[in-house]
Amino acid sequence: MRRILITVCILSLFFSCSSDDSNTPEAQIENFYALTVDNFWVYKNYRYNINTETYDDTGVVDSISIVGTEVFEGKTYFKFRRLTTGNENQITYCNPNGEYFEYLREFEGNLIWNTGEVKFTNNDYSVRTLDENDWGNIVEKLTDDTTSLSVEAGTFDCINSERYVILPDGEQAPSLDRFYYSDGIGLVYDTSSFVSQETPSIIRRLESYNVQ
Repeated sequence: MRRILITVCILSLFFSCSSDDSNTPEAQIENFYALTVDNFWVYKNYRYNINTETYDDTGVVDSISIVGTEVFEGKTYFKFRRLTTGNENQITYCNPNGEYFEYLREFEGNLIWNTGEVKFTNNDYSVRTLDENDWGNIVEKLTDDTTSLSVEAGTFDCINSERYVILPDGEQAPSLDRFYYSDGIGLVYDTSSFVSQETPSIIRRLESYNVQ
């Protein structure tokens, strides 16, 4: 009987320690956004051709990787490095050539910048105001839809949010951008549009990736 009690105590201690460790970035139980150091994603950018009504490869490539972690105000964020190449012509809505860094963490289904702003949410269906301007407010809303989306890197089950502009008269502008994320993969596909146009100017698709 004593041996059984000792075994139970040891097991209880083990699982208690495991639970505490799960709060660290290196041991996340749920990792919807694939926040793990050394994960990487490669995206290709395509521009809408009004003559053919198709999207042409721009040659612009965004290579994104998680290169480490940093602590801001007691919270650990993952350091993302984006290296953009192929945009010598400075194509509108494609990222400029060179390096860019951002810091993100996941909390209760939200992907959060170190500034405290939410980049994406997988469970909040309210309308979020991203930016307020004289010409209109940029807002974003997670949809109820689940989409099977095929890109160069494969086929993924995705959820998506819609970003659009509410004009000063309360009407919605023609543009509508979408951001598709897949559980355990991260961003798969997104679009960028001019406010006055219904068709996105640039779409970006996942070309390849490696996640742990």
